[in-house]
Amino acid sequence: MQKINVGDIITLKKPHPCGSYDWKVIRTGADIKLQCIGCDRVVMLDRPTVMKRLKRIKQSKE
Repeated sequence: MQKINVGDIITLKKPHPCGSYDWKVIRTGADIKLQCIGCDRVVMLDRPTVMKRLKRIKQSKE
């Protein structure tokens, strides 16, 4: 299981309606809050959904 931290840029399998695949992680926990890189829309998804849709972690804040 991959570790997702606040500040990471993640790529999901399907694009957002704006066309961007990349999201910035704003908050973690039982739910994960994501901000779209393309249009700045903020969404909150439960952790199992994010892990299922996750393609890769592009940039990790270390």
